[in-house]
Amino acid sequence: MEIASATYIEEKLKAPVPVESCRFHFPLLRRQVNGKPLVYFDNAATSQKPQVVIDAIMRYYHEENSNIHRGVHYLSTKATEAYEEARLKVQRFINARSIEEVIYVRGTTEAINLVATTYGRKNVSEGDEVLISAMEHHSNIVPWQMLCEERKATMHIIPMNDAGELLLDEYEQLLGERTKIVCLAHISNALGTINPIKRMIAAAHAKGIPVLIDGAQAMPHMRVDMQDLDCDFYAFSSHKMFGPTGVGVLYGKKELLNAMPPYQGGGDMIKSVTFEKTTYNDLPYKFEAGTPNIEGAIGLGAAIDYMKGMDLTAVAAYEHELLTYAAAKLLEIPGLRIIGTAKEKASVISFVLEGIHPHDIGTILDYEGIAIRTGHHCAQPVMQRFGVPATARASFAFYNTKEEVDVLVKAIYKVKEVLG
Repeated sequence: MEIASATYIEEKLKAPVPVESCRFHFPLLRRQVNGKPLVYFDNAATSQKPQVVIDAIMRYYHEENSNIHRGVHYLSTKATEAYEEARLKVQRFINARSIEEVIYVRGTTEAINLVATTYGRKNVSEGDEVLISAMEHHSNIVPWQMLCEERKATMHIIPMNDAGELLLDEYEQLLGERTKIVCLAHISNALGTINPIKRMIAAAHAKGIPVLIDGAQAMPHMRVDMQDLDCDFYAFSSHKMFGPTGVGVLYGKKELLNAMPPYQGGGDMIKSVTFEKTTYNDLPYKFEAGTPNIEGAIGLGAAIDYMKGMDLTAVAAYEHELLTYAAAKLLEIPGLRIIGTAKEKASVISFVLEGIHPHDIGTILDYEGIAIRTGHHCAQPVMQRFGVPATARASFAFYNTKEEVDVLVKAIYKVKEVLG
């Protein structure tokens, strides 16, 4: 299977490698499910892991396992070096100004909660406003609801049109004197919409308002540059971008992070402790209390090494080609409706099938070896906006193929035959 738009460039070879070769790097993609070759279209929930990531985690436990930072022995030194080297890889990959701006967290959800709890409590007061969009994941809604309830502030919502695109004129009108922070998804997990966040960040900054971006769905699909975007906070998860679960990153501008109080108390986030007073550690450690997910950070570093071997422009072009092909094929199916038809979309297709519940679609597709996601996708307000209780969602990565899309389409016809 030769794909013209090659997506991976091996460091050693320095030559394009077709998609089929990329797939070979992901051992799980070679397995069968229910006697059928696995078709993995649940990448928006989590991505599969290349062998280099699996090997990095195995190597850590085989050769370096030890706690970091405080030990003077050989293993602790090696583990600390690997952990901090991964942080440096993150900093360079997202073009943050320094490693002090890279905070390890458990994932996007914890990153947003950290900002809501620390920056929010310090800067949001009674009568103030927090601005989010109508297409946010619950993780970018609930922490701000909790903050607004605690601080007696108000949460306003940027509306979207029937295609799933934010209404930018209304957004700019909502930016007011009492707006203390804007919180936006870079890419909608439920619709696939790519929001024009650079423009939206600039509009907020013009009024002195900081912006947090939920980048969980963007990181696996495009190059993200913190200095170019000029966002104040950017949150993402390792497991969406081919790394392990349980680790993620909060990027924050150094001046903002320095002014924020710690998120949690404990070891590693302090310089000194007496019963009378604690002196907090410098960035980034001020926000990293307790023993962290060491192997997770090292695995994230390996995932970044893998992604750096890819031509991300070619990845985006290939995934767009796959998305366009899949949308056209799916729309040929009678009774199928795609939810979210924005002009700028990433590799997500949410759809409903007339008269058939999404859970039933997912169940029958699973019999065919196809993994998709069904439900509200942690975006219940999006479902309410489009008048559906749930959708079926197929989400793609660069290792998926048009042949797999054809398998999906054929299986949906089978769903209609069984349940229609």
